Amino acid sequence: MENNLIIKNEMLEQLKNNLLEKWYPLAIDKEFGGYFTNISYDFKIMPSQEKMIVTQARHMWTTAKAAKFFDSNQYYDYSLHGFKFLIEKMWDDKYGGFYQIRSREGNSCDVEGWFDEKRAYGNAFAIYGLAALYNITKDKVILDAAISAFEWLDQHAYDPEFKGYFQFLTREGIPFDKNSSYKTKATDAIEVGYKDQNSSIHLLEAFTELYHVWKNEKLYNRLFELLHLIRDVITTPKGYLQLFFERDWKPVSFRNAPEEIRKANYRLDHVSFGHDYETAYLMLEASYALGLENDIETLRVAKRMLDHAIENGWDEKNGGFFDEGYYFSGDNKCKIIKDTKNWWAQAEALNALLLFSRIFPKEKKYYKLFLKEWEYVNKYLIDHTYGDWYWGSLEKEPHYRTEPKGNIWKATYHNGRALMNCITILSNDDCELYKLNSFRKIKDEFENFIDHWKNIATNL
Repeated sequence: MENNLIIKNEMLEQLKNNLLEKWYPLAIDKEFGGYFTNISYDFKIMPSQEKMIVTQARHMWTTAKAAKFFDSNQYYDYSLHGFKFLIEKMWDDKYGGFYQIRSREGNSCDVEGWFDEKRAYGNAFAIYGLAALYNITKDKVILDAAISAFEWLDQHAYDPEFKGYFQFLTREGIPFDKNSSYKTKATDAIEVGYKDQNSSIHLLEAFTELYHVWKNEKLYNRLFELLHLIRDVITTPKGYLQLFFERDWKPVSFRNAPEEIRKANYRLDHVSFGHDYETAYLMLEASYALGLENDIETLRVAKRMLDHAIENGWDEKNGGFFDEGYYFSGDNKCKIIKDTKNWWAQAEALNALLLFSRIFPKEKKYYKLFLKEWEYVNKYLIDHTYGDWYWGSLEKEPHYRTEPKGNIWKATYHNGRALMNCITILSNDDCELYKLNSFRKIKDEFENFIDHWKNIATNL
């Protein structure tokens, strides 16, 4: 299709010249190691810098994937660059596990009030990045680091009674909740004591990446368990993720609470459309990696999640997915409570819509919405002057035009992955990338993944 060729070329331009080449090597901290975090709107290194495990690992993951995608020694070096800082500064030599945050130099840091605390979420991304780096280097030292992180996390954060993982850990690796003697000063303190969907889905993502390179029985069991926990417990029958839970997986809901209490707790209880269709993709990835042969139920739930987001979160007037919705008491219709459109959710939408258009080719809505989504992203989220994407769409939040392009929560992972996946799907054998053996392998693997789910879809 002509549309595919045009969009593929646009995406390739955006990935290579307007994203990756804007960030790298600019973000490489040659003095202290790792990657710079805070980048201005016009791509200058800002004076204040800190290094969060999530961002550091995401840089390592993205550059590892780019190294393979473009068969690039340069991106190979950029990815390997992050390893030393992760191991020497972010890994706790005394108690094990990765700190949530360090200063630029690698010392204790008070940003977000995390200090020396650890999070399952952060350690998940460390595993994710290390596994991707090992996949291009085949260096056993890197694989051993990923395995050590998995084993530490499993030993300290896994809940053998109710399954899943505790999110909040002291430096010593002891889970804490609201009744613990340890009291956190962190900005995420409202979430203390709960299990949550966000750490769960990114543990799923990390374990999937690690299982590709380390076929371990315990890892298989934990990945299988997480997949079923997310699919059958965390995802509601309507097709959206419940955000927070008590230890025994009782949902945390303020739906029937007085208005002031409900509003004060929207962070803990809302519908996050972006997480829903991102998770739909991550579940398909996990099931496929596990080698589950005819996993109809995972495909059924994943499709329901994307369809629910389309029905309830898509902006019919201007395009794009809204950030948050809510099911108020006595109401079966999801209402929008936050109509902004942040960058990562729109990136994940591109990936999910195009993927499902291939798995379900007879359902034309997915491809039509993919075209509209790309048009929206091009118009409101991509900075065609200075590069990268704005944090939020200019349609809704024009002030982001001059807000930083990089911070602890924003780098190149969501839009980098979405663009690489979409380019892979849209490419054919007359594409320039097909000259690269590494890209042809990526394309073949992705087509096998799609064909696997396409065959299962015929039984739905």
